[in-house]
Amino acid sequence: MRYWIVMPAAGAGRRFGGSKQYALLAGRTVLETALQPFLEDPQCVGGSLLLAADDPHRSRLTAGLPSHSVCNGLRALEARAGAEDWVLVHDAARPALSAADLQRLLQYGGIDAVGALLAAPVADTVKRALDGGGQIGVRRCAATLPREALWLAQTPQMFRYAPLRAALERAVADGRTPTDEAQAMEWQGHAALLVQAQDSNIKITTATDLLLAQAILRQRGV
Repeated sequence: MRYWIVMPAAGAGRRFGGSKQYALLAGRTVLETALQPFLEDPQCVGGSLLLAADDPHRSRLTAGLPSHSVCNGLRALEARAGAEDWVLVHDAARPALSAADLQRLLQYGGIDAVGALLAAPVADTVKRALDGGGQIGVRRCAATLPREALWLAQTPQMFRYAPLRAALERAVADGRTPTDEAQAMEWQGHAALLVQAQDSNIKITTATDLLLAQAILRQRGV
């Protein structure tokens, strides 16, 4: 199997307090750590990075990968990626993706007609809050939702190049913004596989998350 990696990395990191993708983690930046599993996988033949236009690290990081949005990144791959090639979209703020989970995703997604994404079944009781509210972070509970069919979407998310590009361009044309690539595919009638992540695939949102990611990587001997 051959696949391409597309990695959005232009977030401002407001909750983190800065550009979280450049925080140091195990001697490398979060972004470089997130890229590592793909760079080490011979099935990954290239890809695109999404960086802010004024990113001071832009020239160094894009020496081997062009920098674009996910949709534009797919267009940038047009001359190299085949219509049936797989594209994996991975969040730069998820630096703890394990090689084992990556291979499980490729194993199951690679034989599916649509594609797949890493995800985790919801373990906690889920509440729906009433609209509105008083203090920030304080809401009144409206109902308890059945959690048996609920999963938390993660990345990577993998789809064939041509259908993914068509789905994202259709969303842009319709003035719609999907929360992830799987939703753009859903809008076109394509239901992806949910592949359960076996290892921690934490997303860096706060400084505490960075400490957790450090502990995870240290336990793995990274």
